[in-house]
Amino acid sequence: MRRPVPPRIRLPRIRRLRPNLAHLRVPGLRLPRTRRGRRRAVQAVMLGCVLALAPATWMFTVAGDRVRTTADVPPADVAVVFGAGLWQGRPSPYLAHRLDAAAGLYRAGTVKVVLVTGDNSRTDYDEPDAMRAYLVRHGVPGGKVVSDFAGFDTWDSCVRARKVFGVHRAVLVSQGFHIRRAIALCRSAGIESYGVGVSDPHDVTWYYGSTREILAAGKAALDATFKPDPHFLGPREKGVTRALGGH
Repeated sequence: MRRPVPPRIRLPRIRRLRPNLAHLRVPGLRLPRTRRGRRRAVQAVMLGCVLALAPATWMFTVAGDRVRTTADVPPADVAVVFGAGLWQGRPSPYLAHRLDAAAGLYRAGTVKVVLVTGDNSRTDYDEPDAMRAYLVRHGVPGGKVVSDFAGFDTWDSCVRARKVFGVHRAVLVSQGFHIRRAIALCRSAGIESYGVGVSDPHDVTWYYGSTREILAAGKAALDATFKPDPHFLGPREKGVTRALGGH
């Protein structure tokens, strides 16, 4: 006797779930629908990331192992200190730390002259004179401090140090987040450079400066490639030569 066959149970067909990306769409931007299109979109994003990081990679490569401390940086005739803002006419804390490091290099005999470069585009804003006064108060003779009043940005400072003041080799002094860009640009301007990266607390200013460097790296790469003239070049000056004891 055959056993009765139980009736078949028809299960509902389970549809393949697909995520609804409608709420992620940007107005005016159509997402690719094909697999090939999506692959190309991912490749384009990856290429964009590579291009965005390329200037920073170049900067770190050029700087290499040239970031040192005040204790182990190779000696040079000149230290270049970049401006970093004034507070009520006096150097900001970040700039004061740079100047403290430069004064230490002078006292240790690592450098013979300090070139301070900053912004003096307005009569009521004079970074170089404020930097000079600070160094003199901290034991650096006034005759050993030379002022560059047209260092409006890092590239301008490097080009003017080479073309206007005749600097061929220098120790650069700045914060750690900026020093590699300074080294890369000064080397591109023709100055054999090592840098002292001054350490500071990781406060809001430090994070702002570090973020700004990512954006500034692109401009630095363009400056190093096309080598534009600074905003103001001006005639040759003998301040560094005289401070070193020349004529």
